[in-house]
Amino acid sequence: MKNLIGIDKAKAEELSGKLNQLLADYQVFYQNLRGLHWNIKGKEFFELHVKFEEFYDDAVIKIDEIAERILTLEGVPFHTFSDYINSSNIAEEKGVSNGIEGVNIVVKNLSSIIALERDILSLSGDAEDEGTVSLMSDYISQTEKTLWMLNSYLQ
Repeated sequence: MKNLIGIDKAKAEELSGKLNQLLADYQVFYQNLRGLHWNIKGKEFFELHVKFEEFYDDAVIKIDEIAERILTLEGVPFHTFSDYINSSNIAEEKGVSNGIEGVNIVVKNLSSIIALERDILSLSGDAEDEGTVSLMSDYISQTEKTLWMLNSYLQ
């Protein structure tokens, strides 16, 4: 049986579950970025303060897009902090003020996120869900570039 947009309902339900996990990961990542933005200190303050804001502005857009995709697949997006904490693969970070440590946290978080995005890309391809394929393809491309740049910064 297919849903309103023509995706097999069982596959759409599986995709919604994985997208909810991605939503949870992005929500925790977003909060980590806010903490880094607020608390960063040192010689890299000016550049990292701005960069972390850029990252959390991007994350909040993705959070909305992921939730809307879940709804499009006829799922229900997570919307409570307890759901995010219980489902996320991203650890909460607290009390980080060192710039290099902060960038390493962002790299670690994005490495986890991109692995899940690739998993969702594969599942969405199998489900012939072009909308989710397109979304994940865009996210993966952006995340790869960001990881390359952050790793260059750390060298």
